[in-house]
Amino acid sequence: MTAALTDLLGIDLPVILGPFGGLSSIELTALVSEGGGLGSYGLYGYDAARIAETAAQMRECTSRPFSLNLWLPLGDEVGPETVRFAPARDALRPLYEAAGAAAPEPPERFLPPLAEQLDAIWDAAPAALSVVYGVPSADTVAEAHRRGIRVIGTATSVAEARALEAGGVDLVVASGAEAAGHRVSFLAAPERSLVGTLALVPQVVDAVDIPVVAAGGIADRRGVAAAFALGAAGVQVGTAFLRTRQSAASDGHRAAIAAADDTTTVLTRAMSGRLARGIPNRAVHDIEAAGVIAPFPAQNWLTAVFRTAAGGDPELSSLWAGQAAALATREDAAEVLRELASGVPAR
Repeated sequence: MTAALTDLLGIDLPVILGPFGGLSSIELTALVSEGGGLGSYGLYGYDAARIAETAAQMRECTSRPFSLNLWLPLGDEVGPETVRFAPARDALRPLYEAAGAAAPEPPERFLPPLAEQLDAIWDAAPAALSVVYGVPSADTVAEAHRRGIRVIGTATSVAEARALEAGGVDLVVASGAEAAGHRVSFLAAPERSLVGTLALVPQVVDAVDIPVVAAGGIADRRGVAAAFALGAAGVQVGTAFLRTRQSAASDGHRAAIAAADDTTTVLTRAMSGRLARGIPNRAVHDIEAAGVIAPFPAQNWLTAVFRTAAGGDPELSSLWAGQAAALATREDAAEVLRELASGVPAR
């Protein structure tokens, strides 16, 4: 399966960079691809023009395969015209004031439509399209394959992995509950899909016939070796790379990861309206104490106003991190990649 994965993606090393929505950088993505892995870039909230610009910058930095990541609509997203905007905005007012930002008015839209993003993906022609929060449509998979683009799905349960395989994806990332960032469950509530990597990966391997990539709690050679022992064909790593200077994380965010231990991270809906794992700070505590959290993506848009204005202040940022944050000790992404590669079994 390891050979199947690397051959499928045209890469040398079965290591995939976690696609950080909002924290991806061209430098880090290209470095992982140049190092033989699959660099991934998260496109959450990007419109067509920004996707095109990002892909062009990537091609200036690497000729190696890379992946672009999209969030699929779950169907529960709210629009500016439907959400009760004022209560959630008022609950965030102290955080706007702390960041020196004005309380915002509702935008025309929270997110660009998926069709617009996909059109830009087809023009960008990455080696792979990865998706979270669902199974891509049959038309999307067919168009990707027609263009020679591999499709990567993400599962937090065995049922989701089976659904993704039935939907025609080429490989599935089995994302354990230890992983940083959003819990991308789509068949059940994320609170009911908190399966750890150690339990999830072998069950997914047994359930599907496509390559399985392990994600969640993997930060060094030991985690990589364990993933392969569980039957995975590769690994996807987030926090260990997020800690490095090549990521788009702020200095404060990297320092928070460096100071974290095994019990530091929490699951919260405070920052986006969807369940996600990160390091708690003033923003998380204040929002949860206020007890008013708008649905997704309204909450994410509302908090983005003070997060952007705060300029990297770790008390007013989304400090995404996984439970293996204490193992993320390296500041250079090339060193992380070499450490991970040392855990890959010889063919």
